[in-house]
Amino acid sequence: MATFEHSVGFEPADRLAQDRESVRRRFKSKFKQVMAKLPFAEDLLAAYYCAFDRQTPRHVQASLLGAIAYFVLPFDFMPDVLPILGFTDDAAVLATAIRLVTTHITPEHREAARAALKRGVEPADASE
Repeated sequence: MATFEHSVGFEPADRLAQDRESVRRRFKSKFKQVMAKLPFAEDLLAAYYCAFDRQTPRHVQASLLGAIAYFVLPFDFMPDVLPILGFTDDAAVLATAIRLVTTHITPEHREAARAALKRGVEPADASE
């Protein structure tokens, strides 16, 4: 995944997104910690399931993995520990990625996300 001039500030996420297993581990850990605070938890989980679905085209996986990697980074533009505002940058990055690849996030991905939230547990491994 190349880093372009317009991606200034996203280099750590770009590097992390290249290591799928690291993204998966970090995502599960962070998601469990902050799930209750995230108004966009269902969209985030649907993106996660889409990113790790074998049927998803590679360019879509790369876009979503970049957004998810940005979410799991401990340091970003707006620190996640700030009340209310902490996840606004994460939500913006995720919303942009989802908007670009929305046709690839299937009803099955969304249903898996809803089911995981209903269970209140970490996301199950998506079929890779």
